[in-house]
Amino acid sequence: MNHIRTLLMNNPLSTAFALGILSIAALPPYFCFPILFLTLSGLFYLMQNAQTGKNWFKLGYWFGFGFYAFGLAWIGNALLIDAKTFGWLYPLVLLASGGFFGLFTAFPALLSFYFKNIYARYLAFSALWVIFEWIRSFIFTGFPWNLLGTTLAFSPTTIQLASVIGTYGLSLLVLMATLAPALYFCNPGKHSLALSLSLIVFLSALDLSYGLWRINKYSDSQASDIKIRIVQPSIPQTMKWSPVALDENINKYIALSRSKGLEDIDFIIWGETASPFPLDYDNYYRELVTNAISEKGHLITGSLRYEADENDFYQPLNSMFILNKHGVIEAYYDKNHLVPFGEYIPFREYLPKWVRPITNTIANFKSGTGLKNIQIGSYPSLGALICYEVIFPAQVVDEDNKPQWLVNLTNDGWYGNSSGPYQHLVTAQMRAVEEGMTIVRAANTGISALIDRLGQIRNTLELNQAGILDVNLPKKLTISTFYGKNNNFIPLILCFLNLTFGFIILIAKK
Repeated sequence: MNHIRTLLMNNPLSTAFALGILSIAALPPYFCFPILFLTLSGLFYLMQNAQTGKNWFKLGYWFGFGFYAFGLAWIGNALLIDAKTFGWLYPLVLLASGGFFGLFTAFPALLSFYFKNIYARYLAFSALWVIFEWIRSFIFTGFPWNLLGTTLAFSPTTIQLASVIGTYGLSLLVLMATLAPALYFCNPGKHSLALSLSLIVFLSALDLSYGLWRINKYSDSQASDIKIRIVQPSIPQTMKWSPVALDENINKYIALSRSKGLEDIDFIIWGETASPFPLDYDNYYRELVTNAISEKGHLITGSLRYEADENDFYQPLNSMFILNKHGVIEAYYDKNHLVPFGEYIPFREYLPKWVRPITNTIANFKSGTGLKNIQIGSYPSLGALICYEVIFPAQVVDEDNKPQWLVNLTNDGWYGNSSGPYQHLVTAQMRAVEEGMTIVRAANTGISALIDRLGQIRNTLELNQAGILDVNLPKKLTISTFYGKNNNFIPLILCFLNLTFGFIILIAKK
């Protein structure tokens, strides 16, 4: 034990950086959850032995730098689609991810320093980490990816508490459990050992018992009569927008859709921008895609849409259309939450001239007007989410008019064989549990899936697997959840209570 402590203290910043990288092993798709007991307790031990707030900030920053730089490294794969032009930017993605998002662990560390008591600091650091996760969900349009609560998604049972406290609440639970060993290592003794073990056992038992109870209560394998066919063509991103391949790509969608059994399908579902042609204007391709629809069915597909502004300048929108067999567009949805640096460039006009050639290769999409509840005939109402719109807790349904199921169209082909598509799938699982709502996910290269209202993945088409997935929607599509009614108010209240108890401990010790 003394050798470990000596190693930690001799190189605290580099150790914090390494601990941040090691923590990635707990994230999807690896789910090596026990590593967090080492890495997060190790970080807290380093901080507790640092003497100044400045050092706490540095330790938190370098931990976060390692965690986010390498945990989000898959983002750089998008640059390798045109490696000759953009490959040189790959190291900058690592630096930018770690450099910016590292601040979201640095500030919780700094603020925790001022609590001046190990137990108060334990409560404060857990709460402040989660508060800064929440801030990360909206600052600069937000990017709440790899929330610590997602490390519990190795089993549907362990994420059921998200129906009450959300993913942010699960993050708080993870932090309080995995930081508990540090209470003993920083202050060895029988009492601290008993407290540490008690916290781990209690929090684990709470999570598991609630999960088992909820799954036992609400599990239902009954299927409805509504049959859907998810189409996953697995078109490489290098070919998806190639002018010579556009017709071949859409014909591949149609051919897969027309596989045996089409006559029984109610909804054919294609992925994000499956049609590069604007189906609301292009009569030829709109008529062509009707070949993929049964007489009674509908096609739900991602497509580009164009809308004129006051100067008759047409701007693209990333949209979803629902068409019937006659080519009538019965509903559409425009993506509202655009991807910065992917679908638009923030402050494009203020960037230096040498960056302009790079920014001009990224479309300047227009955002939609907000979430929609779509009603098609007598079918259960559905909500639409395009790509990473599904990653935002409490922002996936119209609160005033909630749908009964969600359709998430995406294209993860940008990120290749990386952890990105698996992590994206887990965010959909978390939203299913939080909202108590069935989610159907259609992805170009995968992972396409049917996720039930308990966050259980019932059926999948694996990454890079071309094919179709025929499934019936569950008979029971929704459950009313406490989190769905109260949203992030609940985890934020829990964080406030943590901070309050931290202050009480400080006052009592004076």
